[in-house]
Amino acid sequence: MAVNRAGIVDHNFITGVQALQPAPRREDLDAPVRAGARCTARQALEIFESMMSSRLLDLEARELKNRNQGFYTIGSSGHEGNASVAAALRPTDPAFLHYRSGGFFVQRARQVPATTPLFDVLLGIVASKDEPIAGGRHKVFGSAPLWIPPQTSTIASHLPKAVGTAFFLERMRTMHIDPPVPQDSIVVCTFGDASSNHATASSAFNAAALAHHQSLPCPTLFVCEDNGIGISVRTPRGWVASRFLANPGIKYFSADGLDLANAYDVAAEAVDFVRRTRRPAFLHLAVVRMLGHAGSDVEQVYRSEEEINAAESQDPVLRAARDLVAEGWMRPDEVLERYEELRARIAALGREAEGRPRLVDADEIIAPLSPLRPDAIAAAAALQPDPDSRARLFEGRLPEEDRPRHMAVQINRALHDLMGAHPETVLFGEDVARKGGVYNVTTHLEAALGRARVFNSALDETTILGLAIGGGHLGLLPIPEIQYLAYLHNAIDQLRGEACSLQFFSNGAFRNPMVVRIASLAYQKGFGGHFHNDNAVAALRDIPGLIMACPSNGEDAVGMLRTCVAAAKVDGAVCTFLEPIALYMTKDLHADRDGAWSFPYPPADFHVPIGRARTWTEGEDLTILSYANGLWMSLRVARRLQEAHGIRCTVVDLRWLNPLPVEDLVAAAQKTGRVLVVDECRRTGGIAEGVIAALVEGASGLRIARVAGRDTYIPLGDAANRVLVQEPDIEAAALALMEA
Repeated sequence: MAVNRAGIVDHNFITGVQALQPAPRREDLDAPVRAGARCTARQALEIFESMMSSRLLDLEARELKNRNQGFYTIGSSGHEGNASVAAALRPTDPAFLHYRSGGFFVQRARQVPATTPLFDVLLGIVASKDEPIAGGRHKVFGSAPLWIPPQTSTIASHLPKAVGTAFFLERMRTMHIDPPVPQDSIVVCTFGDASSNHATASSAFNAAALAHHQSLPCPTLFVCEDNGIGISVRTPRGWVASRFLANPGIKYFSADGLDLANAYDVAAEAVDFVRRTRRPAFLHLAVVRMLGHAGSDVEQVYRSEEEINAAESQDPVLRAARDLVAEGWMRPDEVLERYEELRARIAALGREAEGRPRLVDADEIIAPLSPLRPDAIAAAAALQPDPDSRARLFEGRLPEEDRPRHMAVQINRALHDLMGAHPETVLFGEDVARKGGVYNVTTHLEAALGRARVFNSALDETTILGLAIGGGHLGLLPIPEIQYLAYLHNAIDQLRGEACSLQFFSNGAFRNPMVVRIASLAYQKGFGGHFHNDNAVAALRDIPGLIMACPSNGEDAVGMLRTCVAAAKVDGAVCTFLEPIALYMTKDLHADRDGAWSFPYPPADFHVPIGRARTWTEGEDLTILSYANGLWMSLRVARRLQEAHGIRCTVVDLRWLNPLPVEDLVAAAQKTGRVLVVDECRRTGGIAEGVIAALVEGASGLRIARVAGRDTYIPLGDAANRVLVQEPDIEAAALALMEA
């Protein structure tokens, strides 16, 4: 049976303090806490109280769990030295914290009046809806007044957005936009030694170092709280130091996180360096892990009793008490008195938290996930640059005065308009600047809007999305580009775990708006193979709150892009804008040079409301529901069905893949009673599954069939046509459905 180490750790602290011998009293609290230290006694006493508070919160979390009232026991015991790092920073320095940064959180709150960190943490542990940041949705360290965006159980996934925040903090100066924090702020992120090995962390370190190499300011302080173990896996001794000492782009600092004064002094040196030079730095903070990984973790299974005792013997809270007593700043009885006062206070707050209401209504739970205000979105979508600015953007040739054009051109024009109307927008990605993107969709934007707002990124999708999230934190509206849909999967957790979860886990207090443009889907006549012809969208559809736009033509592309930018601006929406590569340059529909798939540039008041479909043809015999390339093919098939068989089709473009335009689809299906869903994506995990489910739930008596792509990667050449939906497949399925 596992031993309750919480009681042992508590007992060891009390008996350890009782055994201390008092030193002559010292009164000058503004003197160094010990000879040669930068940390004053006043600062050390505050940090020590934050450390004790963090420890006692861990103990109370276990008590709450024992009473079946608490739901989170990952604690900060052994890591309390991170309170010294908080003391070296300003409360306006954005801080992205991992789950063992309790001391940091409590200490930062001391710098901001009228905050209640102890009660806030306890409300999170009991999952109360009164908890002020996540509202009971998760136990997090987060606070808008403290500039701590909430993180859940992060495994380094927060590092790229920390770098993004630092990067754009400086870039906003050249954009002539005031950031929401002082211009000389820095960004801090904390994480463990095990997390430093994660690919996501490597992306962040690389991005920060690359920025420095290019003389681009990126004031990021990486704080690695190194306890030597990740759950049960030991970090090789010396690995973290040897790895980061060798990084020329990131300045290395090493501190003893078990020594309050040393931790503060080195942290202050690192903070000064980052603030002064605007360069990234790495603070290697040596700590220990006490009380296991979490309350459910039986660490005796993988750590010997001797090893556990050795870690507990290095208790940083006891060591801080010992040092303060030895230097004459406190007496042992004063330490214990304050410790017990804090224990009683936290226990009382825990009992108060137990009685606070919890989330019970599903609609209330999901309310902050993806709020949308259609009227406000419509108003923002209609914004355009002033006439003079617009004339300069388009060099005097306004797009509405031009002939009908294909999708790539119209998206490019829409981006000019949107970035001209919204000065907080930034566009970046691989090859998007001078080259104008692989398909020339972003051509001339850099010249028109400047390098501060349109620029090339590193070839790393995690970094691209991390930059976008960080920029969104500062009030920018990023429009990152992912060069191909297949490339997104390298970094999709930046959308799933970070971007789309922020409003949910902050109850709307924080947001990171963005519109992620992705060159998408297949039908490139067999060119490029899997990585350039990808029809896998299931991972995107699985992300709660993510808006998925997929236009089939240039007119809708403009309207939908306007809508996405507006939704991001007014509601903090995270949108993916899937641009069908095969339709970028498509001008014709039924015959060569018919120009039927070229459209005029729509007027300023045209936008496409989220979740609304478009009906292209009206017929009473058969309803065809599709999108993107499938829509284009379905229109061609519908004409042949009418000409050859007299079958009149209603053809509907979904346009929005999430949320699906359910109301419009059901109405179109009921019109004919026969529905063919044409899904160019994979049969498993594609769009048809959701469409058919919506039809079954929303209507009765329908005859439904589908054609969909095969569950496979897409090969080169003509073989691609054997696994993708083709026009004969659509026609055969339609005829079979009519005969059923």
